[in-house]
Amino acid sequence: MNVTTADLVLWVAFPYVCLAVFAVGHVWRYRQDQFGWTTHTSQLLERRWLRWGSPLFHLGAFAVIAGHVVGLAVPASWTEAVGVSEHGYHTTAVWLGSVAGVAMLTGLGMLCARRLLTRRIRLTTDRSDKVMFPLLSATVVLGISATATHNVFGGGYDYRETVSVWFRGVFALQPRPEAMTGAPLLFQLHALTACLLFAAWPFTRLVHVWSAPIGYLARPYLVYRRRAQPAAGPGFRGEPGGRSRARARREAADGPGPGAVRPADRDAWPLPARRAGRGK
Repeated sequence: MNVTTADLVLWVAFPYVCLAVFAVGHVWRYRQDQFGWTTHTSQLLERRWLRWGSPLFHLGAFAVIAGHVVGLAVPASWTEAVGVSEHGYHTTAVWLGSVAGVAMLTGLGMLCARRLLTRRIRLTTDRSDKVMFPLLSATVVLGISATATHNVFGGGYDYRETVSVWFRGVFALQPRPEAMTGAPLLFQLHALTACLLFAAWPFTRLVHVWSAPIGYLARPYLVYRRRAQPAAGPGFRGEPGGRSRARARREAADGPGPGAVRPADRDAWPLPARRAGRGK
């Protein structure tokens, strides 16, 4: 298949430029803006939408990323070698990927609606958010549309023979643009928007992905021990004529101060006389 100049620009030069911006941009962001390396959370401003949208988006995103890693990075011959047929893999990937994609899109829609409809959240939206949210939404919508059009309602399309070959070739420094020229348009648009998303990644809140507290999973547990308390006895606070435990410890260490009354003497005190007018 003949490869044109446009194919070389779209499927060779453009991906490498986006990957270079992705790598250099992260180094620059870390050196110049460590205090901004956060999620810019707005939980204090609104929680009702966030309570449902954030888990749906993140859990769906984790599943989608895992599916892309297996589908793009693992050759079909490897999955067949471990006993997974192409039909079984294709069926599982389509339906599990569709569920994960719908969950991710639903969560993303709730987060975008929250940002647009809540005035306090809208005022905290900066320029990077105005680029990131539409770009991320376009990437997700195009991916779901490609799967639904060709593999759910269509006759089926094996992207592992085209898109996966191109993807592995880019990272192996052996680009094969001809593999993408024959792919359907929706898959091509999905790949291009994904490249743009990677290029914009270092300059948005998406950098918080690399700050996930994974180290907490292997960190030793913190052990809290309760300080031993002396046994309760007569003469402590809360009892008639009681004194504080701190004072009791001081008296035990230094001896009672001048004018102090011992518990035995205190117990021998006469009871106060009843006031006039009270019952017997």
